[in-house]
Amino acid sequence: MPEVAVVGGGLAGTEAAWQLAERGHRVLLFEMRPAVATAAHQTAGLAELVCSNSLKSDELTNAHGLLKAELRELGSLLLRVAQEARIPAGAALAVDRQLFSRLVSAAIETQPNIEVRREEVKELPRPPAIIASGPLTSAGLFDAIRRRLGSDGLYFFDAISPIVAADSIDETQAFRASRYGKGQDDAYLNCALDREQYEALYRALIGGEIHQAREWDRVPYFEGCLPIEVLAARDRDALRFGPLKPVGLRDPRTGKPPYAVVQLRQEDRAARMWGLVGFQTRLRYAGQRRAIQLIPALRAAEILRYGQVHRNSYINFPALLTAHGSPAGEPALVFAGQLTGVEGYIESAASGLLAAINIDRLVRGLEPTLPPATTMLGGLLRYLREADPGNFQPMNANFGLLDPLLAPQRRKPERRRSLAVRAVHEMRAWLAGCEVAAGAGR
Repeated sequence: MPEVAVVGGGLAGTEAAWQLAERGHRVLLFEMRPAVATAAHQTAGLAELVCSNSLKSDELTNAHGLLKAELRELGSLLLRVAQEARIPAGAALAVDRQLFSRLVSAAIETQPNIEVRREEVKELPRPPAIIASGPLTSAGLFDAIRRRLGSDGLYFFDAISPIVAADSIDETQAFRASRYGKGQDDAYLNCALDREQYEALYRALIGGEIHQAREWDRVPYFEGCLPIEVLAARDRDALRFGPLKPVGLRDPRTGKPPYAVVQLRQEDRAARMWGLVGFQTRLRYAGQRRAIQLIPALRAAEILRYGQVHRNSYINFPALLTAHGSPAGEPALVFAGQLTGVEGYIESAASGLLAAINIDRLVRGLEPTLPPATTMLGGLLRYLREADPGNFQPMNANFGLLDPLLAPQRRKPERRRSLAVRAVHEMRAWLAGCEVAAGAGR
């Protein structure tokens, strides 16, 4: 079999390299550190956790816990190592980050099928290959990606608005309409605010505590995507003339335009997730939750993803990549990890693991495959390939990604437990099919 190049020694790259090596492939794993440093990493270790040491909840009824359960079914190296490096953190899986990196590095460096090369990659390698170079991809490699994919689908700045679950929105306090009646009438959910409600939201936004940017994460704000609290601080009515403007809308309950309006835009094809338009923010999560729940229609909102504004590099997956993450015409050149628009440690590892499964299949003459959208990993990949290319933003694991239950359950704990049990069962079935097919191809 041909050697497989894996570019990037982060979570996606190390998981991918390990999975390929365990399947009998010779792997060249490229990591540019320490020869070329980044502004975020502190060590030369593989799988260094740059930000938090938490891999989030380990509970099955939590979206991140479910994704972990699926990855355990798939034989994830990183989750096995995380268990060895685990430290007390309640229901969360938190690790000693130095120990975690050392253990991953040792596993990779002693795997006989993996050769680690400490050098910068400036050109896309010949397939079969996995590109998992992360959000801090070096300028040289990013230029090569730009030449291959085109510059319009590559982003350096990430302004993300919060997303809420559809079934937590009080639609008696909202109305469906597009501005001036343009487009579909149900394209937006409009959350009307009177003057008093607007003032309360304004005070919460300008008084909330913000995340302080790290030096490597400092980016100049683009005027078109200012954090909402920055815009609010300019003038008391700035939001009413910006993202919360009521022009072109009429509240059917009053027959008049609202004083202000928060628009929600559908985020997925099944309309299970709705994003707050223009609400990109650096407020801490508690402040975001407090502000969002001041909006009458969102008083009981379940926040599936919080807003962020930070430096990032990622590809417009639905516009530029096939379902399994390759450019058209090069199925064995697969992009993985945060570079593809997944957000989070476990999501990155999962993306790398799936990329390895598909490279293995392609080398053996089989077609790529994806888990069903009843699994968290399958739902995440469905979002990447079916999201609106014109509004594509990174996504993390959440229950809004999954196909709904055939028999709906009203209570959230029971609904999530049923979704999780179904997901693990279907991941096992999908994996069994993959292994049978791979065995036949050997």
